[in-house]
Amino acid sequence: MLLGDASVGKTSLVGRFVNNAFNEAVETTVGAAFSTQSIKAPGSGRQVKFEIWDTAGQERFKSLAPMYYRNASAAIVVFDLTSDVSFVRAKDWVKQLALSNNPNIVIAIAANKSDIPAGQRQVKVEDAKLFAQSEGLIFLETSAKTGSNVSKIFELISDKLPDVPFTPASLGGSGTSARTTSITLGPNDQSTASLTGASSKCCGS
Repeated sequence: MLLGDASVGKTSLVGRFVNNAFNEAVETTVGAAFSTQSIKAPGSGRQVKFEIWDTAGQERFKSLAPMYYRNASAAIVVFDLTSDVSFVRAKDWVKQLALSNNPNIVIAIAANKSDIPAGQRQVKVEDAKLFAQSEGLIFLETSAKTGSNVSKIFELISDKLPDVPFTPASLGGSGTSARTTSITLGPNDQSTASLTGASSKCCGS
């Protein structure tokens, strides 16, 4: 799933990854939007199917986010390099993800809008990198507009996903890791994703 403030570019990142397209006039997400895309993990060569929940960034929808990330296999926290407020809130999202049901959730930080000149940025990339390193997170500068590092961040996540996927206790698992036909990524305990040597599912702005 994708988390972050409104207008940081979550929906545009999904559009670039899924459709290799960018729309300047993208509409604001209301609630959450769902997409899928499959890739080959560069490290293992396995097929990984991402089921992506793109959550709304407006404050009034913030309380809904736990419904989407509580059993997620992975999450991308997005902030806007031109907004220091969005970076502060990205740190808060990382703290919230620590409360996820999955103790091995893969988290990535996307410093989005890297196409914007350095003089217009409010967040220092070095500060964001240091934060990501201190939390043991994946970090990349991304640009939905140019496509820079968009596929790369999903590839890095795919290589971090465990061979034995997380299974929520509510689905009959131990709440740790168990071999099943699916890895949970959806907004409730009914959605899961597979990693049996064929496919696995992950992530959602």
